[in-house]
Formats: sequence, C-alpha cells, structure tokens
Amino acid sequence: MASLSRTLPSLALLIGLAAAASAQNTRLWTQSRFEEFEKGTPQAVSISSDGRLTAGPGLTDLASTPSTLVWSVAADKSGTAYLATGSPATVLRVGADNKPVAIFKTKDVAVQVVRIAPDGALYAATLPGGRVYKLNPAATDAQDESNATVVFDMAKLDPAPAAAEKRPDAKPHYIWDMIFDAQGRLYIGTGGPAAVYRIDPAKPTAAPETFFSSDEAHIRSLTWDTKGILLAGSEGTGLVYRISPDGKGYVLFDSPRREVTSLAVALDGTIYAACVGEKGRIALPQLPVQSPGNASVNAVQPPSLSAANTSSSLPDGSEIYALKDDQAPRKLWASKDDIVYALLARTNDLLALTGNRGRILSIAANGSYADIGHLAAQQGLGFALSSSSVLIGTGNTGKLVRLAPATHSEYLSDILDAKAFARFGRVEFDPASSGFEIFTRTGNIEQPARGWADWQPLKDGVVASPAGRFLQWKAVLEAKGSLAAVGVNFLPVNTAPVVDDILAVSGARWSSQAVAAGSATVNISFAAPVQTATTTDPSAVTPLQAAKDRASVTARWATHDDDGDELTYALYLRGDGESAWRLVKDKISDKALSFDATRIPDGGYQVRVIASDAPAHNPGDELSAEKISPRFVVDTTPPVLANVKASGSAVQCAAGVCTQSLAISFDADDATSPIARAEYSIDAGPWQFLAPVGKLSDSRHEHYELHVPAAESANRASEHLITVRAADRYDNVGVARAIVPAGK
Repeated sequence: MASLSRTLPSLALLIGLAAAASAQNTRLWTQSRFEEFEKGTPQAVSISSDGRLTAGPGLTDLASTPSTLVWSVAADKSGTAYLATGSPATVLRVGADNKPVAIFKTKDVAVQVVRIAPDGALYAATLPGGRVYKLNPAATDAQDESNATVVFDMAKLDPAPAAAEKRPDAKPHYIWDMIFDAQGRLYIGTGGPAAVYRIDPAKPTAAPETFFSSDEAHIRSLTWDTKGILLAGSEGTGLVYRISPDGKGYVLFDSPRREVTSLAVALDGTIYAACVGEKGRIALPQLPVQSPGNASVNAVQPPSLSAANTSSSLPDGSEIYALKDDQAPRKLWASKDDIVYALLARTNDLLALTGNRGRILSIAANGSYADIGHLAAQQGLGFALSSSSVLIGTGNTGKLVRLAPATHSEYLSDILDAKAFARFGRVEFDPASSGFEIFTRTGNIEQPARGWADWQPLKDGVVASPAGRFLQWKAVLEAKGSLAAVGVNFLPVNTAPVVDDILAVSGARWSSQAVAAGSATVNISFAAPVQTATTTDPSAVTPLQAAKDRASVTARWATHDDDGDELTYALYLRGDGESAWRLVKDKISDKALSFDATRIPDGGYQVRVIASDAPAHNPGDELSAEKISPRFVVDTTPPVLANVKASGSAVQCAAGVCTQSLAISFDADDATSPIARAEYSIDAGPWQFLAPVGKLSDSRHEHYELHVPAAESANRASEHLITVRAADRYDNVGVARAIVPAGK
C-alpha cells in the first residue's frame, strides 16, 4: 500500500502543531484519542484505548428475528444456534442456512435462558412464569406450553429458606441463568427472592433441590471456577458468591454496584464480574406478575433488564472487576455510558458485550481495552462460542450476529466540517503506523450520500479530493496494519467579515475604563440583539455604558467573522451634503470609539465603519466589510436668546400686601436643533418652567411671553433681575437677563 510522505513524531507534537497551525490560519483536524475514533465507523477494525486502529474481527448478521430481544444464545457441536427471545417469547433454531425456525412458543414475557445439556438436550427458562422446559432441538414444529415438557416449575416450590425467614409466603418468580455441571445436573439461578435450585434430568421424578438460598433479590449469573466450584452473582447489593459443593455460600466480593450482570473465569483462575446500578437505591417500580392460580405477586425487575427493554442507558454505567485468590479486588474497566450484559473469557482477553451503544470490547488483563465491534442494534445481550467464531444475541432489534476473523478491514472517520469552503492539504499520522492506505472524499452538503465526490487515494501524501466544506477519510488496513493520530491539514477559503449593526450617539463619551461612580451615564444599545445565522456577538447584547458629555460623540458597532479571524476597524465621518468620507481613526481593535464633537461644525452626520481581517492574512488576501450608521446630529452651540424685554406695572396694595405685575418676553433661536425647554428666574430665585407662546417646543425658533406678579415692600416698586435660559435638544444652554428698574 502507498505510504504517506509526512509523519508526526509524537501525539504531543501533533496536538502542538494543531494549535500552531490554527494561529497561522492553516488548521489541522486530528483524531488521536479513543473517544475521537469512536465517532467514526469501523468495519473489522479494532479501536484500542490508547487511540490506535488495527485490523480486527468482523461482524456478520446471520439472522433477524420477529422478537425485540435475543436474551440468550446456545450453540451445539455442529454450529447450530438456539436463541431465547422476548416480545414475542420463543426459542428459535438457526442452522447453516441462517433461517430462524421456531421450535417453542410461550405466552410468557420472555424466554430468558437457553442451554444445551451434555447429552445434547435443549432446555429453556421463561420469565416471569418461572418454568424450565426440556425441548427437542430437532423439532420441526413449534411446541407450546401445553405439549412441552416442564422439568422445573417455581410455582410448585416451597419458599427458599433465606426468603422464608422474611416472607413465609415468598416464592421466586424469575429465572435468570442456568448452568450444567460435569454430571449433567442443571443449576437454576432465580430471583424474587434469590436462590439456586438443582435438578437432575436423569431423575425426572425427583423434586428440585434448593442448593443455595440468599437474602438478596436475585441470583443474576452463574458460572464455574477452574476448580469446578459454582460462582453466583446477585442483584440487590451486588455480591459474588462462591458456593461449595454442599451448598454453602461464601461472599467472595461485595461490589460497589447493585447488580452483578455477568461472571466469567479465565484459564489462570481470575474471576471477572460485571457490575451495574447505583447501590442502595431502587429506582425502578415493582412489576406486577401474574402467577399460575391467578395470584398476583410483585417482584423487582433488575435495572439492567429494564434498560434493555426500554433502550435507556443507566446514568452510572458499568464496572468490571478482576478477582484473584489472595489478592484485593481490582477494578479492571469502567464506563459511564455502557452497560455490560455479558462476559466471555478467552485465552488472551475478556470479551464484554454492552449496551446501550452496542459495543463489543476486548479487555486485557492489564486493563487496556479495545472496541472490536459496533453492533447495529442498541444492545448486545448474550454470547455463545461456536467453533472459530463467537455468536451474539442482540436487542432492539433481536438478531443473531457472528464475530469472526475478517478478510477486509476499513475505518470511516467522523466528518470534518470546515465551516467554510476549504482547500485540503497533507495528511499526517503517527510514525509508528504501517500497513494502511488512506482515501478521502469531500462535499458541500453534510450527508455524503447527497452529492459528494468519489473516494480518492492520497497523491504524494496530499488530499487529492476537490475543495469543499466537508471531508471524510477512510483507512484500509492490511492484516497487521496499524494507524494512529491522523491529522488533515486544511485552509478555509477566506470569508469576509460582516458588520451586523452600527450606531452613533451624540452627548456620550466612552472609554475602556469604567465610568466613575456617581457620574451621569448614557446606555448605548442596539435596537435588537445582533444575531446571524452562524453566530451571536456577545458584546452586542449588553448595553455600552458611557459618560454623559455633550461635547462627545460615541460610535458603536457589532461584527462577526465566520472564520474566527481577528478583525481591525476604521471609522469615517461624513456630514450632510458632503461626498467624501473623512477618517476619524483606523487600526481600532475595540468595537466602539468616542471622538470630540467640538472639532466639527454643528449639523447632521453619518459614520461608516470598515471591518478588515487583515491581521489574519497575507497582504492582498484580506477581506473587508462596511456599514453606514443612521444619521445623527452634532450640536455643541447653545441657543441665542434675543429681544429680551421685561417691564413692571404700577404697584398695587391691598390689605397691607403690595404686588407688581412683571411682563417678560424674549426669542430663542438655535441653528441646528429645536428648542427643548425654557426657564426663568426672578431675583435669583428658583428656576421656573416657561412654555412658548405656541405651547409646543418643537422648532429652532420659539417666542416666549410671560406675566407674573412680584412681591413688593411698602408702596414702591423695587428693581428686579429677570434671568431667562433656553436649552436645545442636545442640552446646550443659552442664558440672558433683563432689569426691571425701580419706580413707582
């Protein structure tokens, strides 16, 4: 296979180069961690926990069933598989033609377990009816409950001793697991309450024997250790029991989880326990179960079973522990997202079958692991060995899947969204990689099936696919191929920045420093939050606080750049009737600027801001955008008060009180903006509001007239000081005065 001409010396360097390339606007998209590779699609590719892709086993769908769940799988010496299913509850036979044939049907909720006896007979356990049936594995017609042989019926049992101490009327209602010993005797793990029963198929008339009982809720899993001693995992407080041949249980492990879903034993004697659920809390309601004789009882359903039925993940995930004699229990593996339903110990690894993402994990004795298969179904529920392959039962949907060596291994990466039209360059990888070939494809729509370019191999280590917004790579691995830390260099075609909004406010002065406490302030806000299809400018949402200053103008703008480029700004000013824009300031990094309004004549103006991405590009490659503000008015000149006249009438006295009537009139004129208000004061007294003759203050010229009494002493008029002032719309104030002479 072709090799790439550029490699990365280490993962740390790969990440460092990614950061540096981004700063230079050439970007590096990397996939180097397990979690990143998990987003892709492996086909006969193993994803190791240290972030390496290697050729692995392949998955083949052998048979689809009418049922939702395949709870258990058993295989005979010829490779014929038998499936225990739920919803509907059946036992199916799948032969060499991979066609499922029903050999048993029941009205129960599920056939939970199916096992093949040493003599080749087939046994199936139902839930929650609690019966074990002996079936003919070669049957051509499906038996039902009426004509199948019942070898174990929990409804006819006496309560298990441990349960009878708490509830004399208690009887188990669930069968969770079954296993045969070397003598052909069948051990049955039950729940609601927990017990292990033993029957001898060679003695069909003998009553079932209570081999072991527990005060736990359920016995969920059974297996043999390397010495032929029975092991049992419970649900309730999550115990692992070692049960002696005389039925005495010893707690080998008190797990930190509520339920032990599966047990497996390695050739060296190591016991593996898969544990799920939060200890000390029953989050699931009791389920009503209709037992024979129409007696209703309640039993708690294990959380892992509920998760499989409802396709909902448990919030606390799973843990797998390794137990060895004379050693402390060791947490081998843990996940917050996966529920382990089944374990299978092989010569060199431990297989774990999980939901609710349908992963098959290979776990080494040192705790390293690899994802070796992605099931299309949401749950992997049960294992069975068959010659050189592993058979798997799945849930949601119910299928039989084979895990076996593959002849072709390829991995499809996650899809890169460059966020803009982009050119793609060299592909980099860990230097320890070998035995692979990489292909790429590109497109301008998110779904590859909707008009992407065809797959193309790299050309001298460089992406040969056309430019586009999206890219996906594919690795084809040889039998001993290995690939890690893949990076794709790409350069988005520059996209121009956008000026979303701009406004200018007279009478406000802004700086990057906070406004002094106690100062009068002006809040400068856009009319509506500035939003675009791809971004929201966070600085545009908050009002800009400026100090009140009639001699200043503040311009504010909101911008965005879809490339994430650094932007600089230039601000220009143009007055009414002018054609040229005059530069106020350039190379601005802030999104606001204040300037001195007294340096320009009063009148109407607009500002224009130009945003440029020049800091992020070579000269000549930069792009810019601009926007012009609405018109605003600069007015720093106070109104002119003219024709100020004041006179007094003769003094009038009555009852010892003398008054004089004062007549006041004046004109207020402003060259730029309307007169906003006027006031008067007599003899330096308080300011009093004064309305224009026309009542409305809406013109640049207003005329004012006023007649007001003034208090006098004795019977002579005093001299009076009349002060008037008028303010325009921009708080410029003009002041004038007049004297009413003293007289009679």
